[in-house]
Amino acid sequence: MDNVIAFQGFPGAYSDMACRAVYQGWTTLPCETFDDAFSALKDKKAALAMIPVDNTLAGRVADVHRLLPHSDVSIIGEHFQPIQHALMGVKGASIDDLQHVHSHIHALPQCRNVITELGLKSHVHADTAGAAQDIAEKGDKAHGAIASSLAAEIYGLEILRDDVQDADHNTTRFLILSREAQVPAYDENETYMTSFFFSVRNIPASLYKGLGGFATNGVNMVKLESYVDKNFQAAQFYADVIGHPEERPLQLAMEELGFFAGDVSIMGTYKAHPFRSREASSK
Repeated sequence: MDNVIAFQGFPGAYSDMACRAVYQGWTTLPCETFDDAFSALKDKKAALAMIPVDNTLAGRVADVHRLLPHSDVSIIGEHFQPIQHALMGVKGASIDDLQHVHSHIHALPQCRNVITELGLKSHVHADTAGAAQDIAEKGDKAHGAIASSLAAEIYGLEILRDDVQDADHNTTRFLILSREAQVPAYDENETYMTSFFFSVRNIPASLYKGLGGFATNGVNMVKLESYVDKNFQAAQFYADVIGHPEERPLQLAMEELGFFAGDVSIMGTYKAHPFRSREASSK
């Protein structure tokens, strides 16, 4: 469906916020699981999908890591979403009323300071927005949730305290997925990302030799993840590099990788998000 973007979670989840931030005016399609979000894209129930892959505090999203190699979709963009948690309660509740707090397993430890300060008992939910929905339905002033401001708006909750995350740098990186590749035309004034999978033979130094061309040609590799096979050997790798396939340094690096690696499969080339340049300039 045109102008529909799928995400995993309940309405008001941070993935929902990311969809709305990038594709204003589009319809967001909540999906129960990541598998469902991928299926919605492949079954043409959505034109795109917004999928989280990394968080600065929680690390990589394991379920997505498992799904990507077999997804048969293309990456057409990335988005960095700041995670700003809010502590919320039902209408008429105050901070003093709270005894319990509900949220996702990763969100709760990210807000340990406020939970400890208020002496709240934590309850784990599958989704931050789902926790907000649950306490709205419960209607008990003793129960609050940690979720997004969008979730508070959707479920009619009152924000009792904003920005309750312990770390200000809490950020999630999302990949924007499509059924078809959408490689942007090369512009020397733009910065591009290229994502790909490859495999190497299980022999000494094969990975080192395969990646040597990126170093010698000055191509910055910003992410490298391994996948193990049934014998617990690294059989496949996923990489993000800075560069466009029309740039000669990346062409040379990929050619050298081809000498030592098999099954090189490019998942997508897309413009780098401005967050990358902001972070680089702040160091």
